[in-house]
Amino acid sequence: MIDNVLHGFTTILNPFTLLLMVSGILLGIFMGSIPGMTATMTVAVLLSFTFTMDPTNGMMLLLGIYGGAVYSGSIPAVLIRTPGTPSAAATIFDGYPLSQKGEAGRAIRISTVASFVGGIISVLGLIFFSPVIANAALRFRSPEFFALAFFGLTIIASVSSDSLTKGMMSGLLGMLVATVGIDPIAGFQRFTFGVPELLTGVQFIAVMIGLFGIAEGLKSYSEGIDRDGKKVDQEIEGIIPSLSDLKSIGPVSVMSGIGGVIIGAIPGAGGDIAAFITYNEATRWIKDATPSFGKGNVRGIAAAESGNNASTGGALIPTLTLGIPGDSVSAILIGALAVHDIQPGPALYQEQTGLLYEIFMGFLLIYVFILLFGLLGAHYWVRLINIRESLLWPAIFVLCVIGAIALRGNVFDAWIMLGAGAIGYVLRLRGYPLAPMVLGLILAPIAEENLRRSLSLSGGSLDIFYQSPIALIILLLSAGTLILPVFRKVSPGLSDIMS
Repeated sequence: MIDNVLHGFTTILNPFTLLLMVSGILLGIFMGSIPGMTATMTVAVLLSFTFTMDPTNGMMLLLGIYGGAVYSGSIPAVLIRTPGTPSAAATIFDGYPLSQKGEAGRAIRISTVASFVGGIISVLGLIFFSPVIANAALRFRSPEFFALAFFGLTIIASVSSDSLTKGMMSGLLGMLVATVGIDPIAGFQRFTFGVPELLTGVQFIAVMIGLFGIAEGLKSYSEGIDRDGKKVDQEIEGIIPSLSDLKSIGPVSVMSGIGGVIIGAIPGAGGDIAAFITYNEATRWIKDATPSFGKGNVRGIAAAESGNNASTGGALIPTLTLGIPGDSVSAILIGALAVHDIQPGPALYQEQTGLLYEIFMGFLLIYVFILLFGLLGAHYWVRLINIRESLLWPAIFVLCVIGAIALRGNVFDAWIMLGAGAIGYVLRLRGYPLAPMVLGLILAPIAEENLRRSLSLSGGSLDIFYQSPIALIILLLSAGTLILPVFRKVSPGLSDIMS
């Protein structure tokens, strides 16, 4: 491992790689600081710029955006009670009350340090646990991979929104789109309608750009650009948190970081769920949490921010080891690797060990840069909130079109992207979450191919899934994941017990 770590550091310390890393972080902080500009949208729109880069450089740019955006989502959450990204929603509980007391700078400094702690813990978890999972997964056959993909589908459906039905329908729509093209087993055409460009299927990267770029932009326009008109005029002074604050947030940052890694590693959970759960757990085990939590307690900020940043590395664990995306951003990262003919999964640890450690070491360095930029530039980042969305969305629309065409040099992909944007806009208006559709689009081919291969091996008998202990356990977990939300809705008391 030491040789791999040294190799990873040596590679990413290339000046051009460092430049891309820093550019990604600054861009991520910029976009994450503006409410409505999510990490998923930013990564999806800028994915096309990595097509001509080597995989390491491309991943450093995208991971820099990912980490920077997740961190900076806390800045508007503290200052204007509006999270820059969904994962910063829990930061409002204590960040905004502290800001109202005139201590916005203190809240942002605490958020920065906790984000760093959570991020570092997540990368360490990624380094030490992902090889173990990948080695175990090397023994997986078709039944186990089908069970795993099915588990991912059930997770994203149940946690994607308040409505289980809408989450599942969105995921099913993604699965339906995934069936377009050549059948992977029999080789006949499906839903191509005589269009040659559809023979290779619908490019899910174009769909993601449309869903997270065009659809979000149209929704912003329909609701009125710059509708809130919230402006920040507070001055942020000071750079380093006080020693007493650091002592206060240390334990909760570490515990929430560990929790965030575990939650983030569950496919479909994401940073927003990680932040809410770690915040809730902090209120349980901190003795004097009540009644100070929710009224400007720095440990509340640390719990939420360490948890959501720790979910970033956690989300990469199933992404890299199993090929199952941990969240919507890691789904896009799968696309970034696929462009370079790199397929995430157990074999990746055998075939691309060098690339993996470059990613690990790069992500570790990204969080060091986030700590430096976050503390040194806090009084600049707060000004980003005042930038008008009406100036940004036209540029994003242009980047969406360029990105879709750059995918294969084919204008048809731009039409796919625009169509996905229109569908995504309608879904957003009706309250359907978009992430399940993308994850369904990615997981459905894995599930279908392994289901049909398993049934071929068993002569059509479902016994092949019961005879595999691993597949059986995963399928039982899937059933539990589907049933739990129903129980919680039917029995209000159960919700209290589980929360």
